[in-house]
Amino acid sequence: MPEYAVLDKDTIKSEIMPCFSMAKRGFSSGFDLGEIVNAILYKLRSGCQRRLLPMGYLFSGEPPSRDTVFQHYRKWSVKEEWEKAYSNILRKNKKVIGLYISHIDGSHTPACRRGEQIEYQDRKKRRTTNALFLSDNQGIPLAISESQPGNHADLYEIGQRIGELVGQLANAGIAVDRVFCNLDAGFDGKKLRSALMSNGIVPNVYPNPKNRGEYTGNGSMTS
Repeated sequence: MPEYAVLDKDTIKSEIMPCFSMAKRGFSSGFDLGEIVNAILYKLRSGCQRRLLPMGYLFSGEPPSRDTVFQHYRKWSVKEEWEKAYSNILRKNKKVIGLYISHIDGSHTPACRRGEQIEYQDRKKRRTTNALFLSDNQGIPLAISESQPGNHADLYEIGQRIGELVGQLANAGIAVDRVFCNLDAGFDGKKLRSALMSNGIVPNVYPNPKNRGEYTGNGSMTS
C-alpha cells in the first residue's frame, strides 16, 4: 500500500478534505473520500489511464468504480475546490517557498480525445492544450494559467495569463513585488514585460534574435 499512497491519510484529511464540498443531507458516500482523493492524486502523478487505476491497492475495503472516482474529481474541479485546497497548502508553507527567483514557462499537453481548448499544434504534430506555469527557484509549481488551444503561442493573451498567475498567488497570500522572473526566448515581447512589471515582477527574458530593436530581457533597448 505505501507505494500507492501519494499523500498520507492525515495530510489528506487535514489539508485537502476541509476544502472540498461534502454530500448534502440524505446521501452519504459509502467509500472513504480520503482514499478517493488519493486515487485521483495517483492518477495525476502516474499519468496512467483511468481504466488502469490499481483500485485493489488504492482502497482498503471494497473499491468504488473508476467512474465514481472520476465523478468526484469532476465535481471538485467544476467547483474550483482543487485550487482552493492548493492555495491553502501554499499559504501554510510560505516559509519554504523560494520565490526570490521565479520561472514561467508553457506546457503543451496532448489531448487525443479532444475536449475544451484543444487545437492542432504543428510543432507537436498533434492536438494539444497549452497552459503557463509559474514555479519558484526550487522548481515547485505555484500557479497555473487557464488553458488555451494548442495552436496559440505562449504570448497569446499574455496579459490575462499573467494576471491569472498573480491572482492565484495573491489568493495564497504570496506577494510577487520585486520577484525576479526567468523566461525563455519564446516570451520575448513588450506585452509580456509590461504585464510582469505592472505587477512588480522583474522580467529576465532571454533575447529572441528575431526581435532586433525591441526590448531585451532586462528592460533596455537593443541597438
